[in-house]
Amino acid sequence: MRQPRIKASKDTDKAYYHCISRVVERRMAFDDEAKAKFVGFLRLYEKFCCVRVVTFCVMGNHFHLLVEVPKRPSEEEMPGEDWLIEHVTGSYGVKRARELREEFKLLRKMGGMDGEAKIQKIMEGYFKRMWDVSQFMKTLKQRFTQWFNKRHNRRGTLWEDRFRSVLVDGEGEALIATAAYIDLNPLRAGIVADPADYFFSGYGEAVAGRRKARAGLSIVDRLFTSRYIVPKKARTPLDRYRVVLFDRGEERGRQEDGTPANRGFNKKQIEEEKDRGGRLPNFTYLTKRVRYFTRGGVIGSREFVNEVFEQKRATHFAKRKTGARKMEFGDRKRGRTMYSLRRV
Repeated sequence: MRQPRIKASKDTDKAYYHCISRVVERRMAFDDEAKAKFVGFLRLYEKFCCVRVVTFCVMGNHFHLLVEVPKRPSEEEMPGEDWLIEHVTGSYGVKRARELREEFKLLRKMGGMDGEAKIQKIMEGYFKRMWDVSQFMKTLKQRFTQWFNKRHNRRGTLWEDRFRSVLVDGEGEALIATAAYIDLNPLRAGIVADPADYFFSGYGEAVAGRRKARAGLSIVDRLFTSRYIVPKKARTPLDRYRVVLFDRGEERGRQEDGTPANRGFNKKQIEEEKDRGGRLPNFTYLTKRVRYFTRGGVIGSREFVNEVFEQKRATHFAKRKTGARKMEFGDRKRGRTMYSLRRV
């Protein structure tokens, strides 16, 4: 008999859940395109469902999420029609919101209490999918399955079973440990030698400059000062989190051939990272910002970018006054500052 899911009390301001789901028969179904698409749906429904993803990791046949779920508003506090339409606009776009608004207008033209009752039922249907970890996971998995099945011309379920979840204490060691466990998955699996190199994770996205990923990890950062002795050189939340990842990612055990039974960092690597305060070289951050290299238009020295800008100004950038945009994390001290034509 299926056991009911353990959830936080309805009075809890913010609850945290570690959610895991695996592909049916644990097939290695996710290539890079599928992983990127999954992350896109993740960010879309994170916003719509009014939850926050603290961190995540999408592997070849499963995924991990650490999700913050705020308390559902009471009946008296529940938002109204204008808020819902604005929320749909921000989540799904203007077209979807316009269709919803027109549907409400049409129902009101039908007249009376019946029209208003139908509007209320539609709104309740939207609100049902918000502020709830189960609804968030259901929506995310169903939408990704639809995309995946269409792409591969298949039918049927994609997932092994319903998702598993663990309720995590948001005020202690457990939240830090869970976040690190998730972001260390690619390292433990031997896919990368450094978690920063795995883009389909919260930490990998944060290193690449993604704002939502950095905002998610900032939730964990508030616990560092009370739980860890963090090196003074670790000045940013990302630096501090990296120190914790190395501390948590120590290799363990030995196999018969002498290799670690549990892949990770050796003691020397951990100490060196603590000495650096978790700070990656600026140019390393820059190379992780893939979008600069695909959407920057022109990249190079300021002089080179401005020269191209002047050449193309009349045809491409008539409204712009300046050309070169400094790329974030450029290393001026080492002469490595780079510029792009478009700010990414």
